[in-house]
Amino acid sequence: MSSYEELRSIALAEFAAAGYSATSLQRIAEVAGLSKSSVLYHFASKEALLEAAVAPAVDRMENIIGSMEGQPLDGDRRRSFIVEFVDFLLAHRNEVYIFINQATTLEDVPVIDRANRIVFRLATFFATAANTTKDRVRFGIALGGAAYLLGTQRSFDTEPAPVEETRSALISILSELLAPIAVPATSK
Repeated sequence: MSSYEELRSIALAEFAAAGYSATSLQRIAEVAGLSKSSVLYHFASKEALLEAAVAPAVDRMENIIGSMEGQPLDGDRRRSFIVEFVDFLLAHRNEVYIFINQATTLEDVPVIDRANRIVFRLATFFATAANTTKDRVRFGIALGGAAYLLGTQRSFDTEPAPVEETRSALISILSELLAPIAVPATSK
């Protein structure tokens, strides 16, 4: 792993564990076994390091949302989204944790602002696809709950389930929660 990639990985873990504000470039350098000047050689600032650490996840999230917008949310598209969304959450737990838990304190950081806009697009897409308030609430709880669960899992699970078991469970549960509720026929 290159120093650049290693620093990105270490920074991401430190930002998720201690928070962006509480993580210093000196701390990241110490964990990496480098000097602070070596960190600054690769990244001009702590914000640039945050950008490098979370931008790949933001890009992937934007691609997932972009592929759905403007298309009907039929059964196949819903299933495809759920699988992509779960795989995204599993691959980017730390980034999702930062988006969820630190978004308000990082609201003027461009990469976090971009992530928040993408989350808003996701919420808008599902709100538009929902026929009822109950569906909108259920969809929000399903997506937000899955993101929160995986983002905070390391804090609560002493023995997390194997990744494939977690993936399978999330796909199954989200499939149930994201299926629209049939509107009962009115009696005549």
